[in-house]
Amino acid sequence: MNEDFVFVDELVPGIRWDAKYATWDNFTGKPVDGYLANRVAGTKALCAALEKAQDKATSLGFGLLLWDGYRPQRAVDCFVRWSQQPEDGRTKPRHYPHIDRAEMFERGYVAARSGHSRGSTVDVTLYHLGSGELAAMGGGHDLMDPVSHHGATGIERIAARNRAHLRSLMEDCGFGSYACEWWHYTLRDEPYPDTYFDFPLA
Repeated sequence: MNEDFVFVDELVPGIRWDAKYATWDNFTGKPVDGYLANRVAGTKALCAALEKAQDKATSLGFGLLLWDGYRPQRAVDCFVRWSQQPEDGRTKPRHYPHIDRAEMFERGYVAARSGHSRGSTVDVTLYHLGSGELAAMGGGHDLMDPVSHHGATGIERIAARNRAHLRSLMEDCGFGSYACEWWHYTLRDEPYPDTYFDFPLA
């Protein structure tokens, strides 16, 4: 890895992760190019901010769970190729029930140049420290639908409250939110704002 990149769990003790794109449990339905290990990486600056965010989450009775961090450009290229393939319906009901694959890019859910590839963006959620169960958020990771937008209507009150908790603590710790995805946060003062890395996660 680049010398300024680390695996997040090495600098943020106790953080949980489930690197979806290293598994079969993602919108493509299989492990994605560049994800050779189920780990989450990012810049050291990202980790410092996440440690603060985790401390704030703990004060509310939550922990942080990461679904993604640094994303190799080759993985993004894999998403583009996948979007051009015929629909097989395997992941559509769960991840993009009301749009076609190609629309993911048009609607801003997937980008051909992803902020993740710069190393200071994470996909994150909350879990309850007492039970270990994921907090209700009104929809799962990579649900490409208006219900995933900040301010979405029609979600349960507890889910809206949990989204607000996550957004507040992440923004307090230097992250900016993304309007279309409640789980997506980018470090505002990211160290590599114009660099898209492509080393694999191994």
